[in-house]
Amino acid sequence: MGLVGIFGAGGFGREVLPLVRGTGGLDVVFLDDAPQARLINGARALSWDEFCAADAAPKQVVLAVGNSAARQAAAARAAAAGIGFAHVQAANAVILDAVEIGEGAIICPFAAITSNVQIGRHFHLNIYSYVAHDCVIGDFVTFAPQVCCNGNVHIHDHAYIGTGAVLKQGTAEKPLVIGRGAVVGMGAIVTKDVAPGETVVGNPARPLGAAR
Repeated sequence: MGLVGIFGAGGFGREVLPLVRGTGGLDVVFLDDAPQARLINGARALSWDEFCAADAAPKQVVLAVGNSAARQAAAARAAAAGIGFAHVQAANAVILDAVEIGEGAIICPFAAITSNVQIGRHFHLNIYSYVAHDCVIGDFVTFAPQVCCNGNVHIHDHAYIGTGAVLKQGTAEKPLVIGRGAVVGMGAIVTKDVAPGETVVGNPARPLGAAR
């Protein structure tokens, strides 16, 4: 039986657990270097060393860690150990034509990706969020629940899009761009490009602390 380890036993990790179990034929555990409990929602909690030493094949990991830098560090740790990454997708998620998704994605229930979309590694698409046509998304990007990402939006690595945010549709000639490491706040309505590392909030979205 294959063994899948979920990095992150917080709320998101516990939401991801049933999705991984639903694939069948897998022993699913949580991974924590110092587990506080040995059983979480019916799944064992193992240290990284215990997981690596377990007599199981194949082994894969799922990175259910919200912080993108921590997710990247966990990915590097797994890659160095020669352990691959599981693709997690809810049965009722919708993915249409010509969609490319990098390794390690988590696609939650009621999420959708439409057509001609490119997505990088270790993407989180939370419940009721969607990515529309002709979007390009980088590595370690996070969508919280109910994000509306309309067509022709480019989102660079490590960006975080908060719950209920709406990203206005761009065009093929001028896509809307969310820069590397940018944060779009909860409920923000984004109508203009967001600079790398910038946090924007409000309707219309503007840099945090900017005059209203």
